[in-house]
Amino acid sequence: MLQKFQNNIERVFLGKTEVVRLCLTAFLAGEHLLLEDIPGVGKTLLAKAIAKSVRGKFARIQFTPDLLPAEITGSSVLTSFGSRRIEGEEPSFRFVPGPIFANVVLADEINRTTPRTQSAMLEAMGEKSVTCDGVTRHLPEPFFVIATQNPMEFEGTYPLPESQLDRFLMRISVGYPSREWERRVLETHRISEPVESLEPILTLDEVNALQKKTREVLVDDAIMEYLLDIVEETRNREECRVGASTRAVLAMYRASQAFALVMGREYVTPDDVKAVAVPVLAHRITLKNVLRRSSRVASEAFLHDVLESVTSP
Repeated sequence: MLQKFQNNIERVFLGKTEVVRLCLTAFLAGEHLLLEDIPGVGKTLLAKAIAKSVRGKFARIQFTPDLLPAEITGSSVLTSFGSRRIEGEEPSFRFVPGPIFANVVLADEINRTTPRTQSAMLEAMGEKSVTCDGVTRHLPEPFFVIATQNPMEFEGTYPLPESQLDRFLMRISVGYPSREWERRVLETHRISEPVESLEPILTLDEVNALQKKTREVLVDDAIMEYLLDIVEETRNREECRVGASTRAVLAMYRASQAFALVMGREYVTPDDVKAVAVPVLAHRITLKNVLRRSSRVASEAFLHDVLESVTSP
């Protein structure tokens, strides 16, 4: 079933099997994904393909400096009295849901909006609910956010602080396709957008069941010790100012379970841990004497070195 799900996405999102696997890992873990890449490499296409494959509601939010929190979460509006107002009648309000009330939400260029609006978005991601006028409304299930930011532009942006980056299970990039796959993109887009013709593979109920099944994937004691060895190594390195937290190791645990399921297994192997460790941990550590512009490359190189130095079971 999951292989069909993956194949369905790869019908339109070509030549990026590893990216699709990591995206499905975040989806099955019930968490969210940060795509850090330049425009035009298929981030919107990927989000739409997932929504189409599960017959889910898709919403795209374009983040701008003047975007207000209510434009994301929704707000209460005055209900019309009609043509005749009864004397003494009190006005009533109804809640109009914002675009956050969808199964797959693309938060495009999330670092272009103000910290206040970012917080409203990320609070909804963490709590999976929205509170308006004292009433808490739960977001639909499944609920998956794919946020994007351009690593090449810093003018007019509001970088996500570490506490908000922590809301994302993984941070990955898409990258350019090979020449062969890029030619196939041209061929498949000759007449129309292929994503519009995708057929659903799973129902929303089946996705919810798979997310619950993810938590049941077996993690041996030796694998748990391996996870702890990795995060402990990040804390002990001299060049690391802030090592991986307890929440970070829990995120790596959940990601390893989901990745194993994507690979068709009901138990976690050391290779599963290695596959998710860098995407899960790179945005959760802080290195010394590294500029923000080059922090991602440095963090990922540091973690690859950590993985090589820690003995796997």
